[in-house]
Amino acid sequence: MELPYTYNIIVAAGSGLRFGGELPKQFCLLAGRPVLFHTIEAFRRTLPGHEIIVVLSEAHLDLWRTQCAEYGFESPDVVIGGSSRWESVRNAIVKIGTALPGSVITVHDGARPLVSRDVIIGAVRAASSPGVDGAVPVVPVTDSVRMIADDGTSVPLVRERLRAVQTPQAFPAGLLRDAYEMPYSSDFTDDASVMSAFGHGNIVLTEGSPVNIKITHPADLAVAEMMLKDRER
Repeated sequence: MELPYTYNIIVAAGSGLRFGGELPKQFCLLAGRPVLFHTIEAFRRTLPGHEIIVVLSEAHLDLWRTQCAEYGFESPDVVIGGSSRWESVRNAIVKIGTALPGSVITVHDGARPLVSRDVIIGAVRAASSPGVDGAVPVVPVTDSVRMIADDGTSVPLVRERLRAVQTPQAFPAGLLRDAYEMPYSSDFTDDASVMSAFGHGNIVLTEGSPVNIKITHPADLAVAEMMLKDRER
């Protein structure tokens, strides 16, 4: 099955407050190069010739330009992010404009630099299947999980029925564009939730990867570097 033309939005406009370092996580070094370089290159290798849009905070534009010049890295098109992830994605969708018929939009976290070809292609292929509203890569939950009620009590959940969501999430371009015309809601935790709120709830789950980790804390950089070295070997 031939892959459709794909617009790949890489969201990297976060301030990095949870990360706690001097630099936001997407600009920290992983194996000697900024995290965001690895993320962009994963899509360039997997989908050569397809469009990539990176979403950055205006406050980080000079830093990004400096890093690109220092490492001789060619930046994709850049869009300025908003005050929320939803607004950042919406800005990128506006930048895309009228998408090609039958095309797909993927949305990926800039801080997931180890995303594999299989995960990307699996999501894109599923999202381009007839009648499908979107595709989300997932992995099984391995820890025991409890849900806290309003009164502070908790109940166990059956982890065999739970999945942890990853990115890239992929959607038919026209459907995602229409969904992002809705006003913002705090219920929008990811792009699939935006689609579901718009009435496009046929979201299929595709195979994620335990290697497709999101850099959230400084220790995650060390873990990612070990995984990267294992992959290269």
